[in-house]
Amino acid sequence: MPRWIVRFPRMNGAAILLAAAAHSAGTAAFAASPDVGKYPQRPIRIVIGFTPGGVPDITARLIATKLAETWKQQVIVDNRPGAGGTIAGQIVASANPDGYTLLSVSNAHSVAAAIYPKLPYDTINDFAGITMTANGPALVLVPPALGVKTIKELIALARSRPGQFNFSSAGVGSGSHFAGELFKSAADIDVVHVPFKGIPEALTETMAGRVQFFMSPLASAIGLVREGKVPAIAVTSSARVPQLPNVPTVAESGLPGFRWDYWYGMLAPAKTPRPLVNLLNREITRTLGLPDVGGRLSALGAEPAPTTPQAFDKFIAEDIVTLMAVARKAKITVQ
Repeated sequence: MPRWIVRFPRMNGAAILLAAAAHSAGTAAFAASPDVGKYPQRPIRIVIGFTPGGVPDITARLIATKLAETWKQQVIVDNRPGAGGTIAGQIVASANPDGYTLLSVSNAHSVAAAIYPKLPYDTINDFAGITMTANGPALVLVPPALGVKTIKELIALARSRPGQFNFSSAGVGSGSHFAGELFKSAADIDVVHVPFKGIPEALTETMAGRVQFFMSPLASAIGLVREGKVPAIAVTSSARVPQLPNVPTVAESGLPGFRWDYWYGMLAPAKTPRPLVNLLNREITRTLGLPDVGGRLSALGAEPAPTTPQAFDKFIAEDIVTLMAVARKAKITVQ
């Protein structure tokens, strides 16, 4: 198996949090207040760093549709996949900060800051948080033939075969990779990471029994679990999910305090005037509260999770620090 050599951004965790606090204060004080009553006067573009069909894309499209209906203005979703979402990030970081170019992000936004030695933008200082939009847990999946029915059984079996168990992911630095590394650390087990090209491949290898577990986004696997094609032995949220009420949490299954969420949100370029950021926050929050939007997200295994702009900035900074610690321990990087 390849050995991943870790390289970190020059800022340490404390410096990142201080920079985030200063950035939030600076953004709030940004100069001229635009006439938000005239916004928007032309189409708005939401850039997404992933291909169509995933939760970041679907969430952005739900929001775009509702904003277009309210504002009677076109809201365009622009998919720019590649490099873990950093291509899209660069586009928005360098865009005019006028509220007409936004970025739909997920965990990958924080992951990139934790594992890429260099980025074409500053993750903290080049963006202004608008709001988190949604979050959802992972399912701990195991092969049907493994015969494991609980987290305790999985941990016991892995400990009896140190270095012989594998876990799959959607690629080095993906959310499923970090979720697996967090579980590995919390469970104190010696297992090997096996990255694949994406979630479908990781699911296939798990069902075939060539890997022993996979921390899959709930949305990607719920259909297979309901059809009985792959067992879900736990969910990584703090409470059981209504979509699978009989599946216990990892925390209640023997690892108290364990939690992992896949999260999604919306950003603007850093110098976007605060009145516009606040307007976008209000409108997106209103959209997330609509029953049809909430129902669609729930069907995908996610739930609306709006925040204030300041809270989202703080969340991202703290998430980066957490993921840097995971990357350091697991020796994760990309060249």
